[in-house]
Amino acid sequence: MRILLVEDDRMIGQAVKEGLESKSYAVDWFQDGNTALYAPEDVDYDCILLDLGLPGLDGMSLLGKWRAQKIKSPVIVLTARDAIADRVSGLDKGADDYLVKPFDFTELLARIRAVLRRSTGNSEKIDNILTNGALTLDPVEHLLTVKEENESREVSLTSREFSLLEALMQRPGAVLSREALEQRIYSYDEEVESNAVEFIIHSLRKKIGASHIKNVRGVGWKVAKEA
Repeated sequence: MRILLVEDDRMIGQAVKEGLESKSYAVDWFQDGNTALYAPEDVDYDCILLDLGLPGLDGMSLLGKWRAQKIKSPVIVLTARDAIADRVSGLDKGADDYLVKPFDFTELLARIRAVLRRSTGNSEKIDNILTNGALTLDPVEHLLTVKEENESREVSLTSREFSLLEALMQRPGAVLSREALEQRIYSYDEEVESNAVEFIIHSLRKKIGASHIKNVRGVGWKVAKEA
């Protein structure tokens, strides 16, 4: 999954970015409102983390412009402003959630999972676990389980492998191109080799079995849509 982080405090921004990347999120980090303004037009972010006290264009104005432009990515406001009026204003501007600094990183992860459930129409799911046939992917525990005949085995995945498989399992039956997968698992400042996605898929197939990820020649890859 790909997240846009807009935070001008370098210490907070670095900590959040590194923490999210350790959980297999790809993170684009901007430190002022002006440079972040057009980022959601280029990338369909799964979630946006937005500070309010930004240099240049402030966070509240940025949020208003995004919603006016029909940017639908869920937005969690991260701010030191804890007044009720500020929270109400942020929610009225189109924020999906509000987290006051300082916050615990585990709570931030839980808030992200919650807005993702709502944005994908899976609000009834409380655990974010993805199941597709023999595959069960747990984003909270960062765990993949593969069922084989009468037993199950846990499979260790790298962050890239986990992110790519998660992207496929979130849209069973849909064919995702190399470009679409790159956008989901790499941040804007990373150099991506031309065969990187193919290498990750090759590695995944060796670990979980080639039959679980289908190639549609010249188009992309998919996991089966279970009946």
